[in-house]
Amino acid sequence: YGHSNQLRQARAMGDYLIVGVHTDEEIAKHKGPPVFTQEERYKMVQAIKWVDEIAPGAPYVTTLETLDKYSCDFCVHGDDITLTIDGKDTYEEVKTAGRYRECKRTQGVSTTDLVGRMLLMTKAHHSNIDEDLDYRKHTDNFGKGPKGHSPWTGVSQFLQTSQKIIQFASGKEPQPGDTIIYVAGAFDLFHVGHVDFLEKVHQLAEKPYIIAGLHFDQEVNRYKGKNYPIMNIHERTLSVLACRYVSEVVIGAPYAVTADLLDHFRVTLVCHGMTEVVPDKDGSDPYEEPKKRGIFQLVDSGSNLTTDLIVQRIIKNRLEFEARNQKKEAKELAVLEAMRRLEKEKH
Repeated sequence: YGHSNQLRQARAMGDYLIVGVHTDEEIAKHKGPPVFTQEERYKMVQAIKWVDEIAPGAPYVTTLETLDKYSCDFCVHGDDITLTIDGKDTYEEVKTAGRYRECKRTQGVSTTDLVGRMLLMTKAHHSNIDEDLDYRKHTDNFGKGPKGHSPWTGVSQFLQTSQKIIQFASGKEPQPGDTIIYVAGAFDLFHVGHVDFLEKVHQLAEKPYIIAGLHFDQEVNRYKGKNYPIMNIHERTLSVLACRYVSEVVIGAPYAVTADLLDHFRVTLVCHGMTEVVPDKDGSDPYEEPKKRGIFQLVDSGSNLTTDLIVQRIIKNRLEFEARNQKKEAKELAVLEAMRRLEKEKH
């Protein structure tokens, strides 16, 4: 949702947004192992509602040639720095030519921080313990290089505001003739598996209006266990709202799809993927009511990617990721130091 927020801001600066997505090879060379394959990333970016087009296999260094190739007036990047493997600013050329704009980075989230959370598969952050020692020990590895804290990679806290939700929301009410479809789940680490499912659901009707019910963190932890959810309810809300197939989100939806909920939103269809449905606390089927009404449908997304699998990928590459994060931080701190020196010399 940090990436989505950047794309939202970029789209607002112009009329048509083309997003360049790097290949796995380019990322491995400059940053370290990617978590998702390039095909997964192309699909994911294309599913974000502010994106008009993607440019697959975009070069890591953005040149004027690239901008001209896609008839772009300028390019946009966050206000953090990206450096090539040899420490150069990847946007130097377009900055010099005056074809560069900047957007605000989303506070409180980074890929690095999420990777850090995934490496801590304990229940610590869902219990009432103030600070679990194991958790502290690990957060210290993340976003901390040899000397202190980089403001770009450091672990900080995401603070939700109503303004952020409004910026992400479609604001569209269901229209007469719309098919109102309800789906529910954790939608944790919003990924291509979720996108494939929502796209399939979207294809079920001519004028679909999809409402996604997101369960509260404690509820997700009850049926998923371990350290799930990795993203809290606020983060999951923004991630789902950024998807072009979703019209509305119910924040903290009840686990059982009740008659009240179906009547309130005038739901005509309830869909669930092929993943297991855990019974409610009292042992009942959470989809009992829609099944009774004959409006329940199982939808096969055709994707086998799950939040669990992503976490497994991360844990498998754990050492590489830890090294990657520390290297990234060291590079950023070196640049900060150089920037400070320049400032001093000016004065």
